[in-house]
Amino acid sequence: LAQGNRCGAPAFSSNPCGSCIFKMPMFERFVQPGRVALITFGPCAGKMATIIDIVDQKHVVVDGPESVTGVRRHMMPLKRLSLTDFRMGLRRGAREKTLKKALEKTGVLKKWSETAWAKKLAAKEARAHMADFERFKLMVAKKKRSQAVKKALKKK
Repeated sequence: LAQGNRCGAPAFSSNPCGSCIFKMPMFERFVQPGRVALITFGPCAGKMATIIDIVDQKHVVVDGPESVTGVRRHMMPLKRLSLTDFRMGLRRGAREKTLKKALEKTGVLKKWSETAWAKKLAAKEARAHMADFERFKLMVAKKKRSQAVKKALKKK
């Protein structure tokens, strides 16, 4: 358990005394225009989109743009989005042309493809699209690797 501070407040509270050794990290992925998100459900699942406008507390307008990511401009519930760390400086209701320029300028999609999250999704998709023989080759490779590891550990 966390120890209290000199002022008596628990160590994880945001107290004004400033003597906290440990502070809870602030939430940084806000729903805001220009925030890049991953669509997790629906016909566009697995595609990247940018939040263009906020409709209400549970809905936003997203755009790909369609020529780049395959997502057309439409309204979507926040439940179906996973916010990423990437954000572009866009105003509310930005046009598609402005969005394309911002995507090219910031290189967000390239940065996204280099993250561990994107690599994990790509590997998952590659496994899902494997043919029967490819799955067999993977199984054989795993067996060989396992035997090599056992052999190396046995020598020690």
